[in-house]
Amino acid sequence: MKLVYLGTPEFAVPPLEALIRAGHRIAAVYTQPDRPKGRGQAMAASPVKESALAHGLDVRQPERIRRSEVVEELRALAPDAMAIVGYGQIIPQSIIDIPRLGIINVHASLLPAYRGAAPIQWAIANGETRTGVTTMRIDAGLDTGDMLLRWETAIGPEETSPELGSRLAAAGASLLVETLRGLDAGEITPEPQDDSRATLAPILKKEDGRVDWTWPAARIHARCRGFEPWPGTFAELRGQPIHIWRCRPVERQGGEAPGTIVTDRKRLLVSTGDGAIELLEVQLQGKKRISGEAFRNGQRLLDNERLA
Repeated sequence: MKLVYLGTPEFAVPPLEALIRAGHRIAAVYTQPDRPKGRGQAMAASPVKESALAHGLDVRQPERIRRSEVVEELRALAPDAMAIVGYGQIIPQSIIDIPRLGIINVHASLLPAYRGAAPIQWAIANGETRTGVTTMRIDAGLDTGDMLLRWETAIGPEETSPELGSRLAAAGASLLVETLRGLDAGEITPEPQDDSRATLAPILKKEDGRVDWTWPAARIHARCRGFEPWPGTFAELRGQPIHIWRCRPVERQGGEAPGTIVTDRKRLLVSTGDGAIELLEVQLQGKKRISGEAFRNGQRLLDNERLA
């Protein structure tokens, strides 16, 4: 099958490579333009661009895919289908109408749950125990198109966003190949989404990572796992930001106000609205990541000192 692929992040690499292994002809790969990255702000290619170039594919990086000249070049490519995974731009109807089999999206949730830019992060952060991948034929809405195939999995109790993302990317790659085969053979009946059951997974903001210590310990733990590596989970100690890299909920009824630091043998605990959180790995701004025990020993913590 002749395809055009649109994708940008690491999550979009396994689906692209699965299409190549399946023998599809990738006429072109569209990805976001190179962006400054890191402390030196050197221009960096997207993971999809790096993979596509390694396979000798034609890579295109328009600033705006909706521009008329880009629409015309896509029309000239005349793909049977287009596949889109985390591309990063809204696709106009003029492009949606080009391929005979439509534009197939791999979305990392069980639609209509968690429509939007960050489904993996919000599913974990909200304490979900199951999630999955859905392939759908996109329309002009935000992840509102007809569903094609689904794959479901449990979320591990300690699983982080990068870990779950890696599993869902691999599953989504296989599901995309099967979806294209089934569509071409006429074996898949598209299923409209039930909009009344839809939930949103909006793009993450830095402030989403701030801890509210009145929350239950389980909620703080879930957000710590879900928001790794960005925006992370953070609070303040003595006016300085402290990043919480790893933690776990602890059953404890000590009566301290939420946010109170409790030293319990070798553990570093913080009282929450329900129970307590053990800080396993933390990092003060400008310092190295260290264990909670090392932090406890290195900081002269005062009785009833609190994290804000």
